Amino acid sequence: MEIVTAVGHALWMAFTMLWQIFWGLSLGFLFSAVIEVVVSKSEMSKLLPDASPRSLTVASLLGAASSSCSYAAVAMARSIVRKGGDFTSAMAFQFAATNLVLELGVLMWVLISWQFAAAEFIGGPIMIVVLVLLFRFFLSDSLKSEAIEQANKGIAGSMEGHAAMSMGEQHGTWKQRLISRDGWIAISHSYVMNWAMLWRDIAIGLLVAGALGAWVPDSFWQKFFLVSHPTAAMIWGAFVGPLIAVASFTCSVGNVPLAAVLWNGGISFGGVASFIFGDLIILPILNIYRKYYGGRMTLFLAVTFYLSMVAAALAVEALFQILGWVPKERHTAVVDAAISFNYTAVLNIVFGAVFIALTVLFLRTGGPKMMQMMKSGEHDHGAPGHMGSHKHAHPEHPGHSE
Repeated sequence: MEIVTAVGHALWMAFTMLWQIFWGLSLGFLFSAVIEVVVSKSEMSKLLPDASPRSLTVASLLGAASSSCSYAAVAMARSIVRKGGDFTSAMAFQFAATNLVLELGVLMWVLISWQFAAAEFIGGPIMIVVLVLLFRFFLSDSLKSEAIEQANKGIAGSMEGHAAMSMGEQHGTWKQRLISRDGWIAISHSYVMNWAMLWRDIAIGLLVAGALGAWVPDSFWQKFFLVSHPTAAMIWGAFVGPLIAVASFTCSVGNVPLAAVLWNGGISFGGVASFIFGDLIILPILNIYRKYYGGRMTLFLAVTFYLSMVAAALAVEALFQILGWVPKERHTAVVDAAISFNYTAVLNIVFGAVFIALTVLFLRTGGPKMMQMMKSGEHDHGAPGHMGSHKHAHPEHPGHSE
């Protein structure tokens, strides 16, 4: 009976967390879908010919305008490399595509506080700068050439179909894409694809966060995160955050509920940032790096990515401490969540309607067929870009991306 009660408590906590975040997810995925359609990335590789400040800035901006799914971001980065884009700029794009996206910031703000959203958007560029410096000092030409040669073999990883769609050609101006019927069809497809890509990570993240929140006492977290030793806690949190992400196996927005639990338990402010940053070194993604770039480059990426995450987390911690922006309260809304008719309920109703409307549009305009084509491409076509564009995925709507 005690086991049933404990499981029920964990599931209830997971459900209340979902109640708190649903509208934020829907809003974030809508932002992401609109940007995905409005911003043209078909010439991305030509925009990233080297690792100059200009190329790195463009890579970061394009990454911020792309998917928040780590797997799709990794696939798109490999596509940039295969199309002749600079390897370092491709990695900068990858970092931005998972850490500088709007939906992640929205969730961090809703679930914990605005300071954490700010930390992500400030820490992301710092992390990219550190990564670029590490690459310039330690990445040899021979290792880079070896990785590019491996990338050109086109071995399939994950989310290849989504990467091909995102990298596909787009037509017309951004205004034409935004106000046209075909543009909104494309938005509905991208919106539903975001849910399709991330629902497992979200579900796992909620269940893990619910279980830890319900079963693990605060006293354990406080000892583990060295709460009684503030200076040591700041350093330890930054170093251990990405390792917890590796152990959790979730990525992107799926990590946010667990981040709330960790913050409630006593991890440092910078530790939360480094934990969220850590989604690019979880074990399944390291295995994809191995397929894409080979074993030696995978080890190099794992080490440099980890060091960049830690350095960015420590910098953010120091900056926010100086500015007095580190929150004093540790009782996050997601951990103390309760279901009642308040602004959260109203927002859930509004964005639930958005979810239904865009899903219906997706179903009525060839969305399931497109998704099936993408899944087929993911397994059967190693070369990115075989789909070309949204246009190819929707023959019944020849102007789909315009």
